[in-house]
Amino acid sequence: VEFMKNPKLFKAKNIHMPRGLLLVGPPGVGKTLLARAVAGEAGVPFFYKSAATFVELYVGVGAKRVSELFAAAKRKAPSIIFIDEIDAIGKRGATGSSAERESTLNQLLVEMDGFEGSSGVIVIAATNRIESLDEALLRPGRFDRRVFVDLPDAKGREEILKIYLKNKQASCNIAQIAKHTAGFSGAALASLVNEAAINALRDGSDTVRDSDFEAVRNKILYGSKRVRLLSDRELEIMGIYQAGKLLFATQNNIKITFASKSEIRIDNGDTDFKSQQEILNLAKFYLAG
Repeated sequence: VEFMKNPKLFKAKNIHMPRGLLLVGPPGVGKTLLARAVAGEAGVPFFYKSAATFVELYVGVGAKRVSELFAAAKRKAPSIIFIDEIDAIGKRGATGSSAERESTLNQLLVEMDGFEGSSGVIVIAATNRIESLDEALLRPGRFDRRVFVDLPDAKGREEILKIYLKNKQASCNIAQIAKHTAGFSGAALASLVNEAAINALRDGSDTVRDSDFEAVRNKILYGSKRVRLLSDRELEIMGIYQAGKLLFATQNNIKITFASKSEIRIDNGDTDFKSQQEILNLAKFYLAG
């Protein structure tokens, strides 16, 4: 943002603007929103393109689209080009219509190399598969910076929930919901709030309550299952299996969550690292049934 607002300052000190910025992270964490926010903060035009739209059956079409995009961005410079899912054209050793993909990728590399420092166009790209990207894209001078965007922590989830609940009537403990939604991306939280609002409406309530979030949380995480009518024998087997897991969990102080009316899972919380004992407990929990 600083670069785009005050390029003369950097030029005076002979500091070059970074040409490319690669946002890496799982789907739904808000990579596109971040790029939009940068453009908004800097007050510059924002050009959005999904890499998949460059790839065509006929060789040369994608390359032409790339050069047209860069030409338009240069005319409006300083500006930001955002290329979503860049692995669609930047895959290492890709098969299929590879001649077309290669010519598109080469055109992108040429455009990025061909910038004079003054052209004032920054390319931001997003991917959730950095390991599959071509080395040529990742070398210094192209995507100079890599920013790893991770799933939000409890505090981050709380802030995101506040944004999505802003225009809704809600009477719920946002901090508590944030604590119980470990592993949710920003997009999943948006979906959670929407589903909770639908649930409240279905119950004839104008206000979104904690119980609504509780009712739909596992639906977002695990999807909804069609409940099959089980025979008494099957219900007995299912009951004993879940009871075995539950018994083990209570004896070993393991926090659990009810994924559905008939399934118990371990609540992993926000921890990225597990001790040896926790991993053993995890295995025992699933075998106990």
